[in-house]
Order: sequence, then structure tokens, then C-alpha cells
Amino acid sequence: MDSLSRETLRTIAAEDGGPCVSMYLPMNRTGAAAQEGPIRLRNLLRTAEERLVARGMRAPEARALLAPADRLAGDSDFWRRPGDGLAVFICGDRQHAFRLPQSFDEVVYVGDRTHITPLLPLFTGGGRFFVLALSQNQVRLLQGAREGVSVVAVDGMPTSLADALKYDDFEKQSQLRSLGGGASGGLRGPTVGHGHERDEKDRLLRFFQLVNRSLHDRLRDETAPLVLAAVDYLMPIYRDANTYPHLLADGVVGNPDDASPEDLCLRARAVVAPYFQQAQADAVARYRAQAGTGGTASGVEAVVAAAATGRIDTLLVGVGEHRWGSFDPGTLAVERHAAPRPDSVDLLDVAAAETLLRGGSVYGVPADDIPADSAAVALLRY
Repeated sequence: MDSLSRETLRTIAAEDGGPCVSMYLPMNRTGAAAQEGPIRLRNLLRTAEERLVARGMRAPEARALLAPADRLAGDSDFWRRPGDGLAVFICGDRQHAFRLPQSFDEVVYVGDRTHITPLLPLFTGGGRFFVLALSQNQVRLLQGAREGVSVVAVDGMPTSLADALKYDDFEKQSQLRSLGGGASGGLRGPTVGHGHERDEKDRLLRFFQLVNRSLHDRLRDETAPLVLAAVDYLMPIYRDANTYPHLLADGVVGNPDDASPEDLCLRARAVVAPYFQQAQADAVARYRAQAGTGGTASGVEAVVAAAATGRIDTLLVGVGEHRWGSFDPGTLAVERHAAPRPDSVDLLDVAAAETLLRGGSVYGVPADDIPADSAAVALLRY
């Protein structure tokens, strides 16, 4: 599968100057259904071409715009490594394609900007999390989401303590401490007892610092929670080395070496569930507490305008909800459309994208959980 970081999501959300085409479809990993992916994508491409022509583009120009995705449909190597869902974005001469651990409804959007709200569950309540499966013999970073599990490649991360020893001098430093000269200047043998335990802990701490350094680069733009899976005595040592701010206090206790990625992520879900539920519940509670004080916005028109001016701290938007219309970023004018038209945009998607681009938090939540009987509500910065 492909990695989709929060920073990459912002990059996709910033694509404009369309026409932009956003396509989502489910993927199947096994059986005859696994062969349906290219067919589904080509069906969406035909729909996208029709919509581009309806917006005034000539058919040859539309086909040229969509050509990269058409080539992707014929790339057998690409389809041999499926995710649970595929997201494809085309905007001018820029293209992005992601095989992701989340299934999607089969849908295509054509507009002046990309459409990103189907991706929100990967980044919000009940969405993505990471598992660091850690022992002296093996190190793995896993990613879990609603629909699946993947192993995440991390550049430069040592795969074991022995691997770390090949690239670092902390083993030599440890030996020098053990063989340090006494008062007479002579050498003494390796220390035992508490001194040996201290040296072993120092070795492990240095090993974990190397692991953490690699993770820091890989997770720099992430906010998803990280769950540690390790035997009990290693957990506090790794926590001393950790700098990732979203490492959870609870972990999956036990030797992870023989556990499959699916089993580890299944056990980790029990750890992350309260985290996700609490973060979303806190946002809803904050909205209810501040409603009517001038610190909130509800209703599509107010929310879109607040998002476009950078006023939103936290946005709650209903998953699967759409509100079609038009938006003028110059005047902040919002017009609602009773049904989608060739020039319509999803105003909820506009609000989500603008909030992300301006550093706000976005929660994709079940529509019934959103207060104020609205498809979107927001907590304001000012």
C-alpha cells in the first residue's frame, strides 16, 4: 500500500486551478474480485470524461487529461499490490494515486479543486494508527485503519539490535566502560551484577534512540496515535528514547516477534479506541459548551466562510454528507444548489480542505453525532 501523510493530504487539498478529477473506488485483495479494479477505474474514467465535456472541455482534451489514470488501469504491476481502496487525483499536469487501507464507494468528482472528504476517516476518529512492534530481534512499524493493515517502510531504521550494532559505535563505548582502568591503571574484567544490567539497559536505550530517530523523520507530519508492542521490561526504556508526541501510555504487552501484523493491529485497536472516542467526544463537548457564545459556527454558509478565512480551530463534518453549491473565495459568497450541477462543488469538502490548509483539525464523524442539526459545525479561533 501507499503512504498518505497529513502533509500529503494538505498538498492534495491545495490542488486547484482545475478542472480537477478525484476518483475513489474499492479494491479487492483476493479472488476474482481482485480483477475488477482496472474495470472499475475505466468506468470512472468514462464518467469523468463525460463530466469534463459537460463543463465545456473538448473530448480529446478530456482524454488527454485522464491519460495517466488510463495508463494506471493497464499497469498490471500496480494491481498486484492492492490496498482496500484506491484514490486517484488529476489536476492539470499533476497526478496522485494511493492504494490505501480503507475501502471507498465507487465515485468520481470533477471540479475546480480536488475532493478530499472521503479520506478524512484515515486521519480522524476511528481512523489511522501506528504500531511499533519492538524486540531485540525485530523492529516493525505497522499502520492500521478501519479497513486494513499495512507494514510501513522506514528509511534507515535498524531492524534489530544486531543490525544497529553494525552501524553505530555504542557497542564499543559500552565495552570501554566495562573494561575501564582502575586506580592502578590496569585493565579489569567485565562488570557483573548491577553494572552489567546498567550496561545492558544503556545498549537498549541507544538502540531505541536509533529507532526513534528514524521514526521521527518518517512520522514528522503525523498526528495519528502510536501504540508500542513489546515485552513489559522494554516499554519504559523505549519511552525514555521516544520523541513522538502521540505515543500512547498503554501498549500491547508481550513478545511481538511471532505475531502477524493483523493480530498486532487487532490488539492495538483496543488501545486506540478510547483515544479516538475521547478526542471526538471532547470536540463535540467543546462545541456544545461554547455554542451561542460567538465561539462557534454552524450551517454550511457560516462554516465555509469561517474556514476560508482561517478562523476554524476544529471542524466536525458528517461522513458521507454532501452539500452542493458554489463558493467565491474573493467575496466569501456561498450559493446552495438543490442538486449537483456541472459547476457545483461540495461545500462541506471546501470547508474541510480550507480548514486543513490553515492548520485546523477536521473530524469526519457520523452525521447523527454532529450537534445543531447541521452537516458541519466548527469551533472558532476568534
